[in-house]
Amino acid sequence: MTETISVAVPRKGRPLEAVLNRVAAEADAERVADDVISTLRYEKAVTKGDQTPEGDVYERLAEYSRLGEPTEPDFTLLRDDRAGKPRRIVFDSVTVSAGDVDLRLVGREEPFRALRKHDFALGFDSADLVLEEVVELRPDPLTRIADVNARIDPHDTDVRVVAGMGDTVYHTLLATPDALPQGADPTRELLTDYEGDLCISPRYERLVEAVLGTRNAATLDFCYPGEDEEEEAAIAGTGVGVYLTVTGSTAREHGLAVGERLFPSETVLMENYEETGPAADRVMDLFARPETETEMAIY
Repeated sequence: MTETISVAVPRKGRPLEAVLNRVAAEADAERVADDVISTLRYEKAVTKGDQTPEGDVYERLAEYSRLGEPTEPDFTLLRDDRAGKPRRIVFDSVTVSAGDVDLRLVGREEPFRALRKHDFALGFDSADLVLEEVVELRPDPLTRIADVNARIDPHDTDVRVVAGMGDTVYHTLLATPDALPQGADPTRELLTDYEGDLCISPRYERLVEAVLGTRNAATLDFCYPGEDEEEEAAIAGTGVGVYLTVTGSTAREHGLAVGERLFPSETVLMENYEETGPAADRVMDLFARPETETEMAIY
């Protein structure tokens, strides 16, 4: 009988899409992956007001979900953070066949925390969550995902990073020309002599301290974008900041110089090594492929 392995995955967003794309490639599940991705992209557009649905959220949920059919995707409702706390449709679960094991992908708001609580042996989440919660802060900066495991206190958690999915964007240092010495680019070295406000996304304090190093972060005062304010606009108003960028085009539109890539943000496969066994090892072998273009670089 084929063994089923439950794997915690994000409920929405880029990390979930990265997982589904890899599952589609490794487990011959392109139709299921496309179904989930297209549904959630449409619902995101509804959330942003870019699409006007015909039915209400409950009617759409009933249309999307196929209860009692585990090999078809199921969805659920969560409260959104927008004003009024409306309900938003997000991924719940689906089972796909991957060779001699079945993967039961289970949506969780924070898969990393689910692994920390020993609810799952395996899970996918952004590497950012590991930095935000468990990496040791040191004077020297953390620059590679490959070095994350070495900074995890074994007494703090049994979770370790196994492999990257290759959906890399970067935490990048941004600054206005007025905040820079003449002709200089935004680099970690700039922050060595910088004292003042550094604009970052909320909840990213530990991450920024880790990737800058506490030696550089000691003289910084973190500040944050205002409600409904674009991060790039907030950084332009502050002078210096750190934000996730892909091309940096939006930052340049706000007059910002795009500087050093401080740390790669990538979806990673994680294991709770106290919960893994032979079946989980086969799943890890499926996703930890040397040919994957990833910033993980641990092979």
